[in-house]
Amino acid sequence: MDLLGAVGGDDDGDDKEKEEEAERERQEAIREAEERRKEKHRKMEEEREKMRQEIRDKYNIKKKEEIQEIQQEEPNPLMRKKKTPEELEREANAEEEDEFTKLKNTIETQVSELKSTIESKCVLQ
Repeated sequence: MDLLGAVGGDDDGDDKEKEEEAERERQEAIREAEERRKEKHRKMEEEREKMRQEIRDKYNIKKKEEIQEIQQEEPNPLMRKKKTPEELEREANAEEEDEFTKLKNTIETQVSELKSTIESKCVLQ
């Protein structure tokens, strides 16, 4: 019986090695098939792009990427990012502060003009 168990144990080791080898071969075959598929699709896309470019050249059409670059230079006010309520509130506060600053400056200039006018009319002896 010990001989059968020993022989059976060796078979299990050989079977595991064979299974591991088969799995490695299967994984390699899958990887190679995937590489072939990617290469095939890359070539097809190159051919499509070549045909697209010929059509663009024939009809004098700009490529989408070129059009997007032009649009980025000239932003469309209708397509701008919407502002959050916090941003709108900050802008309103900044405008109010700006108005207050303008008002303050005009009052200060008027006061200084009045002061100089009064000083010129009232001459101390």
